[in-house]
Amino acid sequence: MDQEDTGIQAAAAAGTGPRTSRGRRGAVAAALMLAMALAALDSTVVSTAVPQIVGDLGGFSVFSWLFSGYLLAVTVTLPVYGRLSDTFGRTPVLVAGASVFLLGSLLCALAWNMGALIAFRVVQGLGGGALQGTVQTLAADLYPLRERPKIQSKLSTVWAVSAIAGPALGGLLAGYADWRWIFLLNLPIGAAALWLVVRHLHEPARERAGRPRVDWAGALAVFACGGTLLTALVQGGVAWPWLSAPSLALTGAGAALAVVAVVVERRAAEPVIPGWVWRRRTIAAVNLALGALGLLMVAPTVFLPTYAQAVLGLAPVTAGFVLSVWTLSWPVSAALSQHVYRRLGFRDTALLGIGVAALILLAFPLLPYPGRAWQPTLLMLCLGGALGLFQLPLIVGVQSTVGWSERGTTTASVLFCRQTGQTLGASLFGAVANGVLAARLGGAGDLDSVTRALDAGTAPEATRRAIADAVHAVYVGASCAAALAFLVLLLVAPRRFPVRTDPGD
Repeated sequence: MDQEDTGIQAAAAAGTGPRTSRGRRGAVAAALMLAMALAALDSTVVSTAVPQIVGDLGGFSVFSWLFSGYLLAVTVTLPVYGRLSDTFGRTPVLVAGASVFLLGSLLCALAWNMGALIAFRVVQGLGGGALQGTVQTLAADLYPLRERPKIQSKLSTVWAVSAIAGPALGGLLAGYADWRWIFLLNLPIGAAALWLVVRHLHEPARERAGRPRVDWAGALAVFACGGTLLTALVQGGVAWPWLSAPSLALTGAGAALAVVAVVVERRAAEPVIPGWVWRRRTIAAVNLALGALGLLMVAPTVFLPTYAQAVLGLAPVTAGFVLSVWTLSWPVSAALSQHVYRRLGFRDTALLGIGVAALILLAFPLLPYPGRAWQPTLLMLCLGGALGLFQLPLIVGVQSTVGWSERGTTTASVLFCRQTGQTLGASLFGAVANGVLAARLGGAGDLDSVTRALDAGTAPEATRRAIADAVHAVYVGASCAAALAFLVLLLVAPRRFPVRTDPGD
C-alpha cells in the first residue's frame, strides 16, 4: 500500500477540522450552500436585467464593467482572503467578507447612475472573494476525507442550479418588479447564512508562535498587479486594440507591478502568496491544471449559446438548455468520483477525466452543419461528466496534502488560477473567433456585430457558416487547453499525492 492509499484511509478515519456535532455541521453546511448561492447567483443574475438597468441609469457604453468589475475584484482578493483565513481563522474572514458583499448589494440597489453601480459592484466583488474561497476551505475543514465528495458535490449542485436559475430570476425581477430587487434579494439570504455561521460554527483554538502578522504591503501589491493585468486582458481587443497605447501601457504597468509584488513577497515574514505554493509539485500542478480548466470552460459557456441560436436556429431558452445540461452531469460525476480515485488515486482519476474531456471537445468541430440540437447537447452532457471526474479529485486531493494552517492559502491559489484562466480564455478565444470571422467574411465584422445581425434576423447563410467555423476553432483551442492540463498532471504532479494523516488538522 503506497503513501496516498495509506493517507486516504487514515485521513478518512481520523477526520479533520472543527469538531462539531452532526446537527451543527448540517447547519454550517446549509450556511455554506447559501453563501455559495450568493456568489454564484451574482455572477449570472444581472445579465438578463441589463436592458432595464441601462434604460434606467444610462451608460450603455460601459455596462460590461458590471460583470468585469465584479470578476476582477473577486479574482484579485482570493489570495488575500486565503492567507487571512489561515492567520485569523475561517469564521471572521467569512463573516467580514459576507458583510462587505451585503453592503455592496445594498449600495447597488441604491445606485443613482451607471458609474455608481459599477463601483458598488466592485465592492460586492471585494466580499465575493471571501465567499468563494472560504466556503471551499471550510468544506475541507469540516468534513473528513471520505465525506468531502458529498459536500463538494452539494456545492457544485448549488453553483449549477444558480447558473441556470440566475438569468431567469434576473429577467423576472427586472420585468415584473424592479431591477434593484436583484440586489436586495441578497440581503435576507446573506443574513440567514451569517446567522447560521455565527451560531453554529465554532472553530477550535489554535496555538500560534507570537503575534500574527498580516502582509498588507504584499496584499496591496498583489491586488494592484492582478487588477492591472486582468483589466488589460478583459479590455484588450474589446475597448481598444491589443497593440494600442492603453493596452500596452496596462500590460507594462502590470509587469512592473508583478516585479514589485515578487520583491515584497520575498521580504515578507508571512507573505500573502508564499513561495511554497509553487515549489510543491502537487500544488503547482493542480494550480496549472485548473487554470487550464478555466481556459477551456470559456468555449461552452461563452460561445455555445451563440452557436445554438445562429447555427442550429434555436430560441434563446432552448439554446440555454443545450448549455445547461453539463451542470446536471458535472455534480453527479463529482459525487461518484470518490469510487474512482480510491482505486486509481487522485492524479490518475483527473487524467482520465481531462483526457476524455479533450476528446469530447475535439469532437465538436466534427459535428455536421447545421446539425441537430441533440448532438451538441449530448456532447455537453458527456463533457460535464468528464470535468466532474477531473476537478473534484484535484480539489479534494490538494486540500488533503496540507494542514489547517495552509489550507486557506492552498484553496485560494487553486481558485485564483481557475478564475485567471477564465479571464485569459475569454480574451484569447474572443480573438480567435473574431479572427476566423474576419477571414471568412472578408473583414465584414467581429462576433458582436455578427450576433447583432443575427438577432435582427438579417444574417445571410454565409454568416451562419462563418459562426460555425469560428466556434469550431474555439473548441479546438479548448481541446488544446485540456491537453495542456493532461500534460501538466502527467509530467509535474506526483503519481500519488502526499496525503496528510494528522488527526488534529
